[in-house]
Amino acid sequence: MAMTAQTRQPQMGLTFEKVWAMFQEMSQETDRKFQETVAQMKETDKKIDKLSKNVGGNNRSIGELVETLVAARLWEKFAAYHYNLRRAYRRVPIYDEKDELKTDIDILLVDTEWCMAVEVKREADRDDVVRHLKRMELIRKYPPAEVKDKKMLGAIAGGLVAPDAKEFAHEAGFFVLELTGESVALLDTPEEFTPKTW
Repeated sequence: MAMTAQTRQPQMGLTFEKVWAMFQEMSQETDRKFQETVAQMKETDKKIDKLSKNVGGNNRSIGELVETLVAARLWEKFAAYHYNLRRAYRRVPIYDEKDELKTDIDILLVDTEWCMAVEVKREADRDDVVRHLKRMELIRKYPPAEVKDKKMLGAIAGGLVAPDAKEFAHEAGFFVLELTGESVALLDTPEEFTPKTW
């Protein structure tokens, strides 16, 4: 008899109320862990978003730095060609007849007779040359005040310039410049090079 009572006592201790309470406690713990996971995921998303913005900002900052380094006393690089391009403008917008922005000029060098549109890239490749050729046509079609009645030249400048881009740019009649340390160098042109006039 005593054995039967001992056997039954643990079973009687496990009531519906106790099972329900255990279930509710487990459910609350699961909810708590789920909410913690959601909060961690949101925090991770915020960090990724912030990092993406920082990377984008760094890219812009590097691009602006390259542009600033290229712009410094840039006119001196063309003195041997007898251009006196001492006036420099940055980020010159090009608008069409409907006043819609078509493109812009990273650096525009100007004298009384000539002007030069310089496209600046961190790493200039062949596609950049193609785009600059199209840009030159737009500038000629919709010239800003600084360009009107002037003969126009073009140049590609980069922190790095791919060898095939350099060759293609020279073939297109562009000057090519590349950063060397903290200054910019006008790269040697082929013997048959003639700068194109737009």
